[in-house]
Amino acid sequence: MGTTQAGFKPDTRVRNEIPDEYRWKLNDIFSSWDEWQEAYDQLEGMIGELAGYKGTLNTGASNLHDYLALGDKAGELSYKVWYYPMLTFDQDQRKNEIDSKRQEVQILFARFSTETAWFTPELLALGWETVDSWLNEHEGLAVYRFHLSEQFRMQEHVLDEAGEHLLSLASRFGGTPNSIYSMLKTADAKHPEVTLSDGSTVTVSPGSYGSMLHTLTKQADRHAVFEAHYKGYEGYANTYAAVYNGVLQRGWFYAQARKHETVLEAKLEGNAIPRTVVETLIDTARQGTAPLQRYHTLRKRLLGLENYHLYDGFVTLFDFDRKYAYSDVQELILESVSVLGDTYVQKMKEAFSGRWIDVYENEGKRSGAYSASVYGIHPYMLLNYQDTLDDVFTLAHELGHTMHSILSDESQPFAYSDYTIFVAEVASTLNEALLLRTMLERSEDPLERAELLQHAIDSIAGTFYTQALFANYELEAHKRVETGQPVTADDLNKLYFGFLKEYYGEAVDHDELYRVTWARIPHFFNSPYYVYQYATCFASSAQIMKGILTEDEAERKEAVDRYLNLLRAGGSDHPMELLKRAGVDLSQPEPVQAVVKQLDELINQLELEVEKLGR
Repeated sequence: MGTTQAGFKPDTRVRNEIPDEYRWKLNDIFSSWDEWQEAYDQLEGMIGELAGYKGTLNTGASNLHDYLALGDKAGELSYKVWYYPMLTFDQDQRKNEIDSKRQEVQILFARFSTETAWFTPELLALGWETVDSWLNEHEGLAVYRFHLSEQFRMQEHVLDEAGEHLLSLASRFGGTPNSIYSMLKTADAKHPEVTLSDGSTVTVSPGSYGSMLHTLTKQADRHAVFEAHYKGYEGYANTYAAVYNGVLQRGWFYAQARKHETVLEAKLEGNAIPRTVVETLIDTARQGTAPLQRYHTLRKRLLGLENYHLYDGFVTLFDFDRKYAYSDVQELILESVSVLGDTYVQKMKEAFSGRWIDVYENEGKRSGAYSASVYGIHPYMLLNYQDTLDDVFTLAHELGHTMHSILSDESQPFAYSDYTIFVAEVASTLNEALLLRTMLERSEDPLERAELLQHAIDSIAGTFYTQALFANYELEAHKRVETGQPVTADDLNKLYFGFLKEYYGEAVDHDELYRVTWARIPHFFNSPYYVYQYATCFASSAQIMKGILTEDEAERKEAVDRYLNLLRAGGSDHPMELLKRAGVDLSQPEPVQAVVKQLDELINQLELEVEKLGR
């Protein structure tokens, strides 16, 4: 066991040789697999008990309360039963025996869903007047008011028993377009090989494509990789279009079946989000593309390129290879969030000291990073920390999710502890913004400051503008089927390319191959109308950040309190209402405009640092 340098990542990839302090402690969930098995058996018994309530809800408020309370106990236990094997498997995904246990839980969860599917129809049959009176009469039932009222709010979109049965049969085919897309893009794809300017050969896969654009310093190499990658999609554009038409038609079928006017409204109804949120995001982002175009014009000059293409938008502008030891950045991140108060800082310290974080890469470990909340225990964070600046911001990002989960779990009963995707990225992006502010304040090195600013600008370009463009494309693509228009590869190419030109203007040279970008975005095929939430969360955090950093002490304290209350609120109300209490109204353009202004200011700062560097 050893390290390349004190405080930096270990020079071993053997898990057992990495010091304990850098590996999460799963014993907080269960002390052994025997204990896990006991909990699994207990959960299985609870599922049987819940099924036994079928046909009995009409007996009174106490019976409904007992069912919901037992469901909460089962739900809380299910977190532990699921995450123990899942987190263990992610430590080393080569272990089939652990994967087998993970799959056992998935099978049990499928039973859980089937055995309790009767609940909503039976609840709705009681009528809201009856349920409302029970909520007023039964003290223990009152906590479930929001949860139960949501079932009735959605009642108009629930069909009769025959209709629901028919839709359940149709749902078996719902995943077909996703499966075809996955097979076409991955399993059956032939990944091209490209010979680079130094004579080396690389295989261009969906997984390696992005990293190559970030690291290949010669434009000719980036062009070769881009062309090889996109020609694969162009060659099957008609097939991808047929699959995507299946996705669009599926969405329109379910929207009509459940009496929604559009697919967008069907997707938003569950969280009571008005369609104006998506429309305002798109309209305001389209009107605010000037800073985005300005940034790419600056990139073109700094890279010294005569022609500048979108594939040139990823390579770093500066020769910066500073390393950031994990042990050093902990205090840096804690300092950055000090504006949120001592309690927030102390709770974050627990994540570092309590072995909640699996820090370094090891053989067989899952790639990427995440924060997984285990209700009743604490969140666990997976990293693959490599001492880079990106890793520092990833750590801050995931800690944002972790703090959101901690505050929500401490403040809410199980029924409302889980927050929606619509607000999930607010805490993570705000943490990144606070870290950027602190690092810029501490650094006097123009090169480091320039690299920090590029990181922040690229985050806005990728998380905000790109996702707004994607949402724009999805909205118009769905409108085609909703208005009875054909969907062909040519139609989709023209649609996407038009938005690309509008967002980037004359700041880039537009390659015709980029027309088929829609075919390579998995979210379009697997989770329509999902990506807009990345942009709205970014806008929300930008708006909240303005309040937190205001010079007026009273206003600043109020803004911090509102923000922390947002995190504590979990899923106890509709996300739009929770954000409004935090000072964000996404039906208005101001939060989106805050991002546009933020980008413009960051570019101003970057230009100053570039001038200091003599470039």
